[in-house]
Amino acid sequence: MATSFANFSFERLTQQMGAKLDPRLREHLSKVYGCLAATCGMATVGSYIHLSGLWQAGLLSGLISLGLVLGLLFTPDNGKNLPQRFGMLMGIGMFTGHSLGLLLQYVIYLNPAIVVTALVGTVTIFSCLTAAAFFAKRGSYLYLGGMLMSALSMMALMNLGNLFFRSYFVHDINLYLGLLVMSGFILFDTQMIMEKHHMGSNDFIGHSLDLFYDVINVFRRLLMILAQKEENNERRKRKNN
Repeated sequence: MATSFANFSFERLTQQMGAKLDPRLREHLSKVYGCLAATCGMATVGSYIHLSGLWQAGLLSGLISLGLVLGLLFTPDNGKNLPQRFGMLMGIGMFTGHSLGLLLQYVIYLNPAIVVTALVGTVTIFSCLTAAAFFAKRGSYLYLGGMLMSALSMMALMNLGNLFFRSYFVHDINLYLGLLVMSGFILFDTQMIMEKHHMGSNDFIGHSLDLFYDVINVFRRLLMILAQKEENNERRKRKNN
């Protein structure tokens, strides 16, 4: 009974989504999310390279990732350079994941279950907010763009100021506010991708890059929040003992 109800609900959801999106947009989004999945897969490979000790992450991997991002941004989609731009996207995924390996290594040392929890949380947040963007009125979340950019600027100033004050309270605010802002970008970027497609942009490589950084940033924030909670729990246990 429960299984049939779940299947019915999923079937109903996909039918409603199909009716909401026109065929060309569905085709474009399938390419975007296909590239997103491939990029996340390469990020996993990059993280494994660091965790396995084959090549330790450091400044170099971050610089390579930044260089590839700039290369992709300055290589406009002309219909003929798809393999080149796709290769850049995969490189971005791998070296971003490689850089993330440092945080993953520390979190695994604390409690390996944190990684699984953060991964499930990221998938849940991304799936729910993506569905919300699909079913919402066209362009209804685009107003978030200005607010989110203002929040990022405020967070940058808070981080800069906290270099001198070293306040744990400010750090916690920045951490949770960052998770909220990055989640908001999933809503904004999803609807922006749809609007760009309506205006004639079929650059699914560039669109998937936007969503990739949304996913990575949410995952990183969840890792940091859960790791901080684990550290606090360990301190309490030591005090009680």
